[in-house]
Amino acid sequence: MTGRLDAPLKVAGRAKYAADNNFPGMVYGCVVTSTVARAEIEAMDVTAAKSAPGVLAVYTPFDPLELQTPPPMPIPGDAWLPLRNRDVEWYGQPIGFVVAETFEQARDASMLVEVTYRQLPARTSLEDHLDDAEDPPELLGGAEPVVTVLADGVESIEDALADSPVVVSATYRTATQNHAAMEPHSAVAVWEDGVLTVYSGNQGSNLLAYELSGALGLEPAQVHVVNPFVGGAFGGKGRTSVPGFLAAAAARALNRPVKATLTREQVFTATATRPATLQEISLGADRDGTLLALKHDSWCTLPRSGSFVEETSHSSSLRSYATRNLRISQRVVRLDLPQTTFMRAPGEAPGSFALESAMDELAVALDVDPIELRLRNNSIAPPGQDLQWSSKHLDECFTTGAQRFGWIHRTPNGRTDGDWQVGLGVATAMFPAIRFPSSVEVRLNADETAVISTSGADPGTGLLTVVSTVGAESLGIAPERITPRLGNSLFPPGGMSGGSSATASTGTAIMAATAEVLDALLKLASAPGAPFEGQEVTYAEGQVHGGGRTMPYGELLRAVGEESVAAVGSSAPGEEMTKHSFSSFGAQFCEVRVHRLTREVRVSRLLGVFDGGRIINDQLARSQLSGGMIWGVSAALHEGLEIEDNGRFANGDFAGYLVPVNADIPQVDVEFVEYPDTFHNDVGARGLGEIGVVGVAAAIANAVYNATGIRVRHIPITIEDLLVE
Repeated sequence: MTGRLDAPLKVAGRAKYAADNNFPGMVYGCVVTSTVARAEIEAMDVTAAKSAPGVLAVYTPFDPLELQTPPPMPIPGDAWLPLRNRDVEWYGQPIGFVVAETFEQARDASMLVEVTYRQLPARTSLEDHLDDAEDPPELLGGAEPVVTVLADGVESIEDALADSPVVVSATYRTATQNHAAMEPHSAVAVWEDGVLTVYSGNQGSNLLAYELSGALGLEPAQVHVVNPFVGGAFGGKGRTSVPGFLAAAAARALNRPVKATLTREQVFTATATRPATLQEISLGADRDGTLLALKHDSWCTLPRSGSFVEETSHSSSLRSYATRNLRISQRVVRLDLPQTTFMRAPGEAPGSFALESAMDELAVALDVDPIELRLRNNSIAPPGQDLQWSSKHLDECFTTGAQRFGWIHRTPNGRTDGDWQVGLGVATAMFPAIRFPSSVEVRLNADETAVISTSGADPGTGLLTVVSTVGAESLGIAPERITPRLGNSLFPPGGMSGGSSATASTGTAIMAATAEVLDALLKLASAPGAPFEGQEVTYAEGQVHGGGRTMPYGELLRAVGEESVAAVGSSAPGEEMTKHSFSSFGAQFCEVRVHRLTREVRVSRLLGVFDGGRIINDQLARSQLSGGMIWGVSAALHEGLEIEDNGRFANGDFAGYLVPVNADIPQVDVEFVEYPDTFHNDVGARGLGEIGVVGVAAAIANAVYNATGIRVRHIPITIEDLLVE
């Protein structure tokens, strides 16, 4: 097994992130943010700020930088441009940018900007404005806001529920969350000879270059984006950040390199979030546990000018279980809150909390084991669709996990261990297996090494190592002879590292590029004057074979006077999408301990068993999945933005925004049920980066119920939720 190629650099502190780049004459920018949630800015007095030591410029909506709305990108949502008008749409919105000789000077001067607002009534509560809900502006894949599947003779989902012998109905809530990546959003922008180079952590350098070129009115070839290392992203760095837009435009205006980095507090408001949700679920079943009807209505928050929607019902109930009658809906409530965007398992994470909690409630109502209930309703295709799953071994995930976890020892009312109430919970995990268009260059060198290049990013997922591994396998040479290169918009467009798609997308493109470069190599080998002139030649394990003899490809290139041979290969979703449905699957197991006096909740054991196709690198896969499961613990017990009536985040920093630490996390076990899925792609791998978080919060809530008999239908779960009279 190949270890992580980036590990030595990161452990030694030699990995260079965006803000680590410095240039002669560089200046620093600091973002100014609003102190109200909704208003029109009447005036901004920048006199004191401009007079402060070292200040070079102060930009505001009254004196803005030159930016224009970029053309749409091939990902959902719209770019949000700072300083474009005087409207304030949320508390902490970027409304100004101060540039000075040092960061400290820019920061201090930013505090001198005086803003006069004409305040307007702000809407900040999802619950208070449900009556104003509306259809979402768009959903992924063009899905309809309401999807209904009914059996023959059934007129409505209400009729199907009314005819069900057993029905459970409940409302579930999830909190607003922020990605809070370890590396704050930042950018360093340098103009030279009419070309803009931007160093910025992001999930796809070619996409960022495209968006920046549109915003600055440039040709794409005039923008060069570099991001070899990204300190976490989780969907929050899929688009150009506020520092990226401002640093690029200011660097052009001042003709000096500009560095801009959000403070940790600004990360919570000047970037996008996962919206809060409210979800109503009704499940109808026969007395043997067969699902007869499933109704899932979801509401989520959406900013006034936003368009990205987390599809909680569509991302969970639409695909998870076999049922003859199904109705799901998605509605949005526009509030004066920050922008929304992808966040790890967008839709699936909050949606699974509601659905998998409801399934547990149904199991209790039926007096059926929660695993048995899920197995009885295992689907061979999404409800109402004819395309069967390409490969699904969810039943094996549950049976394997149950044996390893000791599920046989679970009792309906948990058990006690001294002062601790102990309970077990379980949930299904699903995440769609997708691919994005991706291109890769494979170059064979005369020194018998190879270079594989693509603009895709490695935001901690291990893609750099995957590229080396798949490339070595495709070329039949040792991984040590391959140099993988990522995070540069000058490389072939690798798409976005998101949607748990990078391995399948990039890996398939590598295989396509390898086929192209080997064809070119063999043509060189048999060309006139070449060592294998006119002969039938083949390639295997780094060697060219023909005429009863063998020659290493490097020696062949030297013989024909070539330093290298290269080819670009591309891959994209194709006709396979018309033949099967694709998803990764998993079973999440959890044990919790609830103290009978303090009511604190401790997760004592976690096990996830996953069916994600072929596992390219065991170490990377386990790391991704255990990290996702830890995020599930965070969502269930710690994480949630607390929004005051005026729109301010009461806990918009790491002092108040709780995330788990080592003491909160037990040993996290990950097991694989490995069946390569070559219907999905030639590599046989499906996505694993996001499925790890799916279902964990529900498994914890279900375990809490098993331990205490208290059903908590919102996350995060707090001590107050478990206090009993």
